[in-house]
Amino acid sequence: MATHLAAVATGKDQPFEIQDRQTRMPGPGELLIGVKSIALNSIDYKCRDTGFAVASFPAVMGSDVGGVVLKAGTNVPSTFKPGTRVSAFAPAFFQRCAPDYGAFQQKVIIPARNVTPIPDTISFNEAATMPMAVVTTWSGWWTIGLPRNTAFSPSDKQGMLVWGGSSSVGSMVVQSAKLLGFTVYATASAKNHEYVKSLGADRVFDHKDPSVEQSMIDAAKGDGLTFQYGYDAVGALQSCQNILKELKGSGPAHLASATPLMPGSPTTDGIDTKFVVASLEEEEQAEQFSFWMNVWLKEKLEKNEIVPSPKIQVVEGGLHGINKGLAILKAGVSCTKLVIEI
Repeated sequence: MATHLAAVATGKDQPFEIQDRQTRMPGPGELLIGVKSIALNSIDYKCRDTGFAVASFPAVMGSDVGGVVLKAGTNVPSTFKPGTRVSAFAPAFFQRCAPDYGAFQQKVIIPARNVTPIPDTISFNEAATMPMAVVTTWSGWWTIGLPRNTAFSPSDKQGMLVWGGSSSVGSMVVQSAKLLGFTVYATASAKNHEYVKSLGADRVFDHKDPSVEQSMIDAAKGDGLTFQYGYDAVGALQSCQNILKELKGSGPAHLASATPLMPGSPTTDGIDTKFVVASLEEEEQAEQFSFWMNVWLKEKLEKNEIVPSPKIQVVEGGLHGINKGLAILKAGVSCTKLVIEI
């Protein structure tokens, strides 16, 4: 049987080891993807270090893939014929890091609903930056009840608060919110303001400014905006809640949190704060991913209405570089997506 190389977690809080794995053929609704690029996410080192979302070891982690379809299982759309260049969300988290489904390997099994073809203008590295960001963005909209067909115009004066606009998720949230018709207020370090504006933010504020909350409130009132929705991409719940409380108008405001809500997390009257998560009901989740990846991302890339973001930093070493890359990520990066080339 054919084999391929994988970065395997052999136990909790252990570095990945490069091992040979048997290459499984795709089943119904699945694709075998030849991995060309992998983007790293914070959940990757959390799973490795703590065993979070790991059913058992050995395990293979990772979610973000740019690659090529090698083989399609039955009941797969003809869109995904062998040779198709794709951006794909490997379902490691949802499969409890079962080895066949993690991105950290040369070949990976991914449901076709989690995959979108990419134009020739998109590189494999760029393709790898998008899946987790798209899934997390749209999981947030679903979690807080924002309809897919939302289509405001500037005259509606509907604002969207995005805290962490230069982060991987935040940069996609900014683009998505703008496409839904919101006037987007985002935060970022001062050095990243122009970049976040280039993604569609109407105003960008320095999150390190002690008066940032009041500055955003004053600007929004001056612009005549109402903020009924917000997205906290990096973990600034109290600031987000304070701003939304002042700007929500009548009725509640809804805040999506990309970081888990813990006992003692701040709460504010009139602000419905929820942790971002896709549906856990199998059929509904399948429909969600199909829309997010097969429809929305495909259409937006074809129309050049979104761009891969944020900026890419390649970590050398291929699969051998994943441990180093996760150490860099754990130490902290700004407006940067770390990518491994296979």
